[in-house]
Amino acid sequence: MPTSSSGPVAPAEAASAGAGPALPAGIVVAVDGPSGSGKSSVSRAAARALGVAFLDTGAMYRAVTWSALRAGVDLADADAVAAHVRAVALSVGTDPQAPAIAVVGADGTEQDVSEQVRGADVTAAVSAVAAVPAVRSDLVLRQRALIESACAAPAPGARPGVVAEGRDITTVVAPEAHVRVLLTADERVRLARRAQQDLGAADAAAVEAVRRSVSERDRVDARTTAFTTAADGVVTLDSTHLDFDGTVAALLELVRGAAGAGA
Repeated sequence: MPTSSSGPVAPAEAASAGAGPALPAGIVVAVDGPSGSGKSSVSRAAARALGVAFLDTGAMYRAVTWSALRAGVDLADADAVAAHVRAVALSVGTDPQAPAIAVVGADGTEQDVSEQVRGADVTAAVSAVAAVPAVRSDLVLRQRALIESACAAPAPGARPGVVAEGRDITTVVAPEAHVRVLLTADERVRLARRAQQDLGAADAAAVEAVRRSVSERDRVDARTTAFTTAADGVVTLDSTHLDFDGTVAALLELVRGAAGAGA
């Protein structure tokens, strides 16, 4: 089923991106990382600064999972899951100011599920859906199409290019990206960040509350995707001792470095 992008992207924020060499036309920045590494928020901020599109591939997996749960699909039946996902049309917003995701009904009506896909039920089930090889193959093709569209036909006011983040962007979806980064951090830091994001607190109790779900998701996802160790040519960006702004700045520096090297 077709997957579309939507929404204008704000022009590059020169003050955030800083001075430096011009970006390659149609630049692709691929960012992978484990849960709590900050890859979504950091990638989105970098896309805003660069004035390019932003692609949250994890939201796509979450959206098809939400749809499967709503339809009552048996997630233990890989064939049934794959068939359902093939039939689900998604509308994927790539505007880093407001990256929405919607499931498109048979009548063409779009249901925005940006909030629903972050619910506990989807979080608990998404790894099972993502582990189905046919699902991964389907969504990888859609993700590549979105990346190609962002580079060839950017939204009004945007530069051609995209910052795409997920689990397998550097190795499977866009292995030829101009910049490939594995964003990681010490596990304790990642758990604290996720606890703050999900529960609004990062004390010992909150961290322990998210530990099991985060560790289990990473364990299951690691069966099908290598996102804990950088592949050849992928730069590791460790944000353990960096705050959010510092991590964004470090990613932008890698992009500027690639541009200066003639990427």
